[in-house]
Amino acid sequence: MKFNPSYLLLSTLLIVVFFSYAQKEKEVSISNSNGKVYGTLTLPKGKKSDIPVALIIAGSGPTDRNGNNPFMKNNSLKMLSDSLVNLGVATLRYDKQGIGASASASKPEIELTVEDFILDVKLWIEFLRNNKKLGGITLIGHSEGSFFALAAAQNTPVKQVVSLAGAGRRIDEVILEQLGAQDEKLAADAKIIFDSLEVGLLVKQVNPNLISLFRESIQPYIVSWMKYDPAKLVSTLSCPVFVIQGDQDIQVQIQDARLLVGQNRHAQLHMIEGMNHIFKKVEGDRDANMMTYIDPNLPIMTELVDVFRSTVFK
Repeated sequence: MKFNPSYLLLSTLLIVVFFSYAQKEKEVSISNSNGKVYGTLTLPKGKKSDIPVALIIAGSGPTDRNGNNPFMKNNSLKMLSDSLVNLGVATLRYDKQGIGASASASKPEIELTVEDFILDVKLWIEFLRNNKKLGGITLIGHSEGSFFALAAAQNTPVKQVVSLAGAGRRIDEVILEQLGAQDEKLAADAKIIFDSLEVGLLVKQVNPNLISLFRESIQPYIVSWMKYDPAKLVSTLSCPVFVIQGDQDIQVQIQDARLLVGQNRHAQLHMIEGMNHIFKKVEGDRDANMMTYIDPNLPIMTELVDVFRSTVFK
């Protein structure tokens, strides 16, 4: 066979790409008043100091550091982390208290408030600041994690904040909209519960179909959450804010992204066509959208990574 020098060039490029994508993972932890919260710090190999770092904050429910929960595995946050490390950005993603490896680092559910999770974000920021290899800290909050990021950044300075599929309205408005799209009767029942919780009155009798949302032990948490308006939180930030939203998101609406951006002159909006709530490309109906939530091999959209490459970490 005749030697083709392009084969050697291709092999050399593959070696360069392999080493540029190399990374080093380390299990790390912080301590809150209830125990240890565990996470994964991933460093890109090569750079020794002033490495930009992203703190990735998972969304609602029992979502772990990889973006998975006991019912759905999609690896969305793990894929996001890997993509950022490939750009030369260190990442720290973690299991929220009460979840995964951090299961024991939590109060009883009835005592939990959103401030517990916000405090953990601040503790992680302090942890990252104390690492001499790391530089500017970017908070990347996904879904409910967007709210935690916006709240933590109020009095804990960071380089920038990314709201990734984050709500721009109070949680009661978002949940009522989600329920109304499925069952108007359930939404009406939920409205009565929210009205009671807003004045501090817990609800004993809950529609059985709403127990997962409004079980009595979770109601104090909801009360604490309803005190915050993400649009007001973002309005006070002086650091750069990037709002990223997919137009195929069935959990958070485009209007939420626009609300956030409209409240802060430093904020930039990036809409990604075809992207759903977990950063996957959707081609089809709602059922097709939901199927991506249980496909751990489906990659996240390259368009999302491009936004981080060209804008957030340029």
